[in-house]
Amino acid sequence: MELTDSSLWVVAAGLGGSSLIGSLLGLFIKQIPHRWNDIFLGFCAGMMLAASLMCLLVPAIEMVPVSGCWQVVLGVAAGVALIALLDAFTPHLHHLTGIDSERHRGNASVNRILLFVLAIAIHKLPEGLATGIVFDAENLQNSYTVAVTIALQNIPEGMVVVTPLMMIGVKVGRVVAVSLSIALLEVVGVVVGCWLGDLSSLLLPALTALAGGAMLYVISDEMIPETHAHGFEKPATCALVAGVLAMLFVEKMM
Repeated sequence: MELTDSSLWVVAAGLGGSSLIGSLLGLFIKQIPHRWNDIFLGFCAGMMLAASLMCLLVPAIEMVPVSGCWQVVLGVAAGVALIALLDAFTPHLHHLTGIDSERHRGNASVNRILLFVLAIAIHKLPEGLATGIVFDAENLQNSYTVAVTIALQNIPEGMVVVTPLMMIGVKVGRVVAVSLSIALLEVVGVVVGCWLGDLSSLLLPALTALAGGAMLYVISDEMIPETHAHGFEKPATCALVAGVLAMLFVEKMM
């Protein structure tokens, strides 16, 4: 796959742009009600769950014979280990969305808040990689499906980047620069993922499974606990189911 392919850059720009949209919203919306945040995040989690299975793990299994399924298992394990390693060195994203202003006034250090922002930035690379790895200009369905789910998730995450920085008094210009840098990281992840996918067809099943495993880890370890942390787990669960169904319909239409 040529990295000059226009479709690749459309996908990359879509992911980066959705992150910027979230950041822009964060400049105007200081706080999201927990109920609606959890419902929206649950819907995104459902879409990502369906996309990780249909667009990443199932295709990875179909690429190998039964005797080669170990490649998929190894890839999923590597994806889980990658995100778990990132979480070991950066704060969990739990309780970052729908953030409370009190949490950042007097009882949390500036360094801690900047570390939160860094954690989100680091998680952007695997998200971009997941899209880039499955990119295929002759069959864009999987890449577009994965990109749509991640783009939706980018909106609340983009808001999360802006809100704590504004609360500690960081100037708007610097907040915008941080948001642009984080969005660019995801674009870089898409390009690197595409390059890795083209590097060797032998590695493609494991790389695709790695992206799927990373997404499953984020869904279970970050997104679902966040949606169940404020007493709105029932509507969030219904939203997750709706997200799965929505992605099934999106997959059918593509």
